[in-house]
Amino acid sequence: MRNLIAQPNCVKALAEFAAATGSWLIHYSTDYVFNGEGKQPWRENSSTQPLNVYGQTKLEGEEAINASGCKHLIFRTSWVYAARGNNFAKTMLRLAKEREHLNVINDQVGAPTSAELVADVTAHALSYAKCHPDASGLYHLAAAGEVSWHGFAEFVIEQARNSGPWLKVKKIGAIPTSEYPTPARRPLNSRFDCQKLRKTFSLTLPDWQSGVVRMLTETQGTEQ
Repeated sequence: MRNLIAQPNCVKALAEFAAATGSWLIHYSTDYVFNGEGKQPWRENSSTQPLNVYGQTKLEGEEAINASGCKHLIFRTSWVYAARGNNFAKTMLRLAKEREHLNVINDQVGAPTSAELVADVTAHALSYAKCHPDASGLYHLAAAGEVSWHGFAEFVIEQARNSGPWLKVKKIGAIPTSEYPTPARRPLNSRFDCQKLRKTFSLTLPDWQSGVVRMLTETQGTEQ
């Protein structure tokens, strides 16, 4: 908890250094700065209301960057995964090999977004921003489309079945968040409106399914 609480001060120091040296600062934030209510995609100017300490410290980091006056790119993103390390998709595949019945939350909605996409967009945006300082600002960054965790799990397991591995699971039940309590509250609505990002940097964001398929293919390749 100390690291989370100290985070805004660290961001403030980095922002002040960037302002003093004329450097660009890249910062990654989160959908947790919102209260997670409703079904409309969040825009950059939507009212913030953090759900927990993590969201509050991330918001304070954003505010510190803005206050510093430095050139910056703040990317709010969510549901990030990568081929390496643990992630939701890998967990579902592991459990699908061990259990006949899985229960997965169906009332939290967002867009699974690959770390690779985040990195590619960051590199492109920074390259553009260096020649267009007015691009400095806050952007929402997520893959296109939306899905619940339950829908995400179904997609992952369907892809796995199509590629051949034997899976034990026979049923994927859908449950509300209230049946799967966690220490920190999680937003029900993690949808992002990424129109500002697309228009500013002339980007077309891929659908979330294509990134997940690529990740699963890479994961299977490393396991063979």
